[in-house]
Amino acid sequence: MADYLGEFEQLILLALARLGEDAYGVSIRATLVERTKRKPSFGAIYSTLRRLEAKGLVASSMGESAPVRGGRAKKYVQILPRGRAALKASQRAIGRMAEGLKGFES
Repeated sequence: MADYLGEFEQLILLALARLGEDAYGVSIRATLVERTKRKPSFGAIYSTLRRLEAKGLVASSMGESAPVRGGRAKKYVQILPRGRAALKASQRAIGRMAEGLKGFES
């Protein structure tokens, strides 16, 4: 079965690809705000990350706890090869749909 992605899932995966090892909730949101001018809630981000992890497209790990964060650890997220493949397939499908349409080609 193919890994179909919604728009916000694509944006999250693109943010993860851009951030690399520094991807966690706050940095993901900052990247989305900067690049898309949207202000998604942390709830929307975390629920999407859980869904992507359940699909096997991303993996998460806990970092070290930090006194600055009240002793809480950051939850880091990385895009997996299957996630990269799903993102590329989704981008190609959008490109094919836009191909030949006046005003929609990149």
